[in-house]
Amino acid sequence: MLNGAKRRTQSVTADWTILQDLIDGVRVKEIRSVIKNNGYLTEIYRADWQLDSRPVDQVFQVVLNPGEIEAWHVHSQTVDRFFVCQGRMKIVLYDAREESPTHGRINEFRLGSARSGIVSVPPGVWHGVQNIGDVASIMINLVDHAYVYEKPDHWGLPAGSALIPYCF
Repeated sequence: MLNGAKRRTQSVTADWTILQDLIDGVRVKEIRSVIKNNGYLTEIYRADWQLDSRPVDQVFQVVLNPGEIEAWHVHSQTVDRFFVCQGRMKIVLYDAREESPTHGRINEFRLGSARSGIVSVPPGVWHGVQNIGDVASIMINLVDHAYVYEKPDHWGLPAGSALIPYCF
């Protein structure tokens, strides 16, 4: 063993449940595909999963080239629901809400076509994504408030901001 080597901490259980203390209000649903004779079917979102109680008002896709980062963003009113449908992406969340019981907590998820899931991000939680694969990744976002062009509910910081204790 080399001096300074550290044992990795457990990240999944024996049944492959991801271990992570979630930020207050964040919900994650692992989604398994149905293998068919001609391919496969993957559900993206169902209201009866009860990720949150808000409607879906707009759906859009984000295409990110290999290695690229899109960070940091936050909304004061809007709930994001991220689903990676192609490639592999790292989704990072930071709870900067001072009144939150999980203030200061970081969550990190790796999702993609090999392990699908949807992450519901409440207002006030900063988020960033990185393509960790070698092909363009596609992420679908199902928001509860459509983008208002005249007055966006969208604030940002650069990916390397010292205000968020995370380095991509």
